[in-house]
Amino acid sequence: MTLRPLSRRLFAALVAGFAASGTAFAAVVLAFFLVSGAAPAQLGGIALYFFATSVALVVLLGVAAYFGALTIWYRALGVAVVAGLISAYLGTLAFLVHAGDDPATASAATVPTFVGSNLPFLIATIIVTLTIARRAHIWALGVRLEGADEVHRVALVRSPASTLAKGEVTHVKRKPVKVALADTQWEAYVEALESEGFTTIEIEQSDEHPDSVFIEDTVVMLGQTAIIGSPGAESRRGEPDAVAATLKDLGLTVHQIRLPGTLDGGDVLKIDRTIYVGRGGRTNAEGIRQFRELVGELGYTVVAVPVTKALHLKSTVTALPDGTVIGHKTLVDNPAIFDRYLEVPEAAGVAVVVLSQSSVLISASAPKTAALIEDLGYRVVTVDISEFEKLEGCVTCLSVRIR
Repeated sequence: MTLRPLSRRLFAALVAGFAASGTAFAAVVLAFFLVSGAAPAQLGGIALYFFATSVALVVLLGVAAYFGALTIWYRALGVAVVAGLISAYLGTLAFLVHAGDDPATASAATVPTFVGSNLPFLIATIIVTLTIARRAHIWALGVRLEGADEVHRVALVRSPASTLAKGEVTHVKRKPVKVALADTQWEAYVEALESEGFTTIEIEQSDEHPDSVFIEDTVVMLGQTAIIGSPGAESRRGEPDAVAATLKDLGLTVHQIRLPGTLDGGDVLKIDRTIYVGRGGRTNAEGIRQFRELVGELGYTVVAVPVTKALHLKSTVTALPDGTVIGHKTLVDNPAIFDRYLEVPEAAGVAVVVLSQSSVLISASAPKTAALIEDLGYRVVTVDISEFEKLEGCVTCLSVRIR
């Protein structure tokens, strides 16, 4: 089944709602039937009691899933409690009114059921939301494209915080950030990824972390293995938690860089089995040591690269699909470190996102570089990210691709 991104989100939300509500409904009805020793003829009456409650739960969990509230377990727990209480209230109220009670009497009689007949349903709702609803939502998004054990063509993204303008700057002069324009640019960036065949999974917004939109810094993806970073900026220390939870939900292997080691994903450039890691202001020697130990077991070789002229390594160089490293003379400390190096005409053009073996995504602020790459036989997709560039961001920073 082929679904447009918006339709896919709606489909996934409905799947999550129906899967969880249906399971809770069946479990509770069966439990009541068995425990009460009711006659088979009474099964319909028990089912009728929980029917309206289950319908309300479908709607509530579906809305929560659509807006990404099931992504993190503790957020899903809160959703489960609230959704369970509201659906139990509405469902029981509807049942009693249908049975002949007036709304006021029915409302008063409904509250005690939270610790009575509806308590098993509340417990079941919490369990199925934390397990079945979340798994069903991920499955319905279509992220497991190559089989039950593989996740491919997925991009994790995180919408800009309302506090984005307070993001840290190190190597550039602070400029006013238009947050509304940044939101529009971010949406266009996500649409570009989706139009190129990526399924996007949105991590919940975090206004506590102004730089959280730069999700690349939180994790390094090596196939089906994730290395969770340890942010070099203290203000960003809480950002990886939500990302790690989502990656675990996807069934990926997750490792962690731990303090006093620091490592930002923006400092990591993988080319085949070689991984270049920038040693600069955000990634320290201990972080590189831990990273080298982890990825060495996976068969990768780590090459440490000095970074003094920009925030991250991938603010200075990235690589084309054929492995050619591209950079700009004002940013790169030592181009000789790389096996194949190509100078590009614009500093903003050093960052590309590899979309496929024949296409890349680049900032609209580097038209000469885009033309150069097109002349090399690649298809180039451009996006305007000017507001993020004011905060030393680039196209690679705004997503984590699982290819």
